[in-house]
Amino acid sequence: MHPALEGLIVGAVLAAVLLGAEYLLQRKEAVERAQRLRRAVELDGDQRRRISTMARFCVLIPPAFAAAWWLMFS
Repeated sequence: MHPALEGLIVGAVLAAVLLGAEYLLQRKEAVERAQRLRRAVELDGDQRRRISTMARFCVLIPPAFAAAWWLMFS
């Protein structure tokens, strides 16, 4: 398999893990806040912004890993 393709796959998996972890952490915080305030569970604006910022960052990870993999292993 071409090194750039390997790097792309590794970067995509890493990006998915990072985005999933960020979402789960923000969701956990929202659930704790909802229990404390006795309200419905919903993400506030700051939490949505953090998740969207992480999503935008995760778009850059696969191409960066592909380039790094290609430079290191070819």
